[in-house]
Amino acid sequence: MKNTTYNGYKNYNTWNIALWISNDHGLYNLAVEFMENFKGQAPYKKFIEFLGLEDEKTPDNAKFIDRSLSYRELNTFMRDLI
Repeated sequence: MKNTTYNGYKNYNTWNIALWISNDHGLYNLAVEFMENFKGQAPYKKFIEFLGLEDEKTPDNAKFIDRSLSYRELNTFMRDLI
């Protein structure tokens, strides 16, 4: 059976964004603080909007907002920060 995921995520871009958020000390701390105060659904997209990163990319060229991303997985990732 062929593995169709990337390190447990839907694709490279979804994994790359989760990796950057969890491994960049400043970004990680902002994400944790954001989640401690977040009340609602879709935390990932709200976090990116809060930071003004909608049109930005990770240093590895993954867009923070993109049709290819698994927002479900990124929302779960954000919720797991706290």
